[in-house]
Amino acid sequence: MPPILAEPPRLQQPTVAVRESWLAAERAHSAETGVHSELLRRATAEFGALVAVRQGTLRWWGVPTTVFWYISGAHYIGELVIRHELTPELARIGGNVGYSIAPQWRRQGHGTRMLADGLAECRALGLRRVLITCRCDNEPSRRVILANGGVPNGSTDGEDRFWIYLDT
Repeated sequence: MPPILAEPPRLQQPTVAVRESWLAAERAHSAETGVHSELLRRATAEFGALVAVRQGTLRWWGVPTTVFWYISGAHYIGELVIRHELTPELARIGGNVGYSIAPQWRRQGHGTRMLADGLAECRALGLRRVLITCRCDNEPSRRVILANGGVPNGSTDGEDRFWIYLDT
């Protein structure tokens, strides 16, 4: 059972202040998937470097990208990534927004609130609509997207597609 949060979580730039909580989340994810990630090994050795490469506006997937962590105090709850533009590949699979909630924080409404906060960040970037995709078998993510106004737009390569129109 996760601890009770002393303050509401909020999106913020990645920070070394949540090192232990982030590592615990990544270990839980590795246990869940059965895959020990290289990311976890590197982060354990040099967490500051992991944080540094996620600061500011990045160029990932060939487009400007911003990474946010959903944090409450010293608790890392999840990550939300905004891709400011769509390449043809991202328009097919991946979309503008990707997110994940640490296994120990799932099924508590954090995904829905984190995505809502992320959509506010998208508005601030001037985006008028965003594409979000999720695996066809990922019902929890589908519910998060629909709760935030997602409009189904078919499926491609095992991914459901949703557009969310933003009031700017």
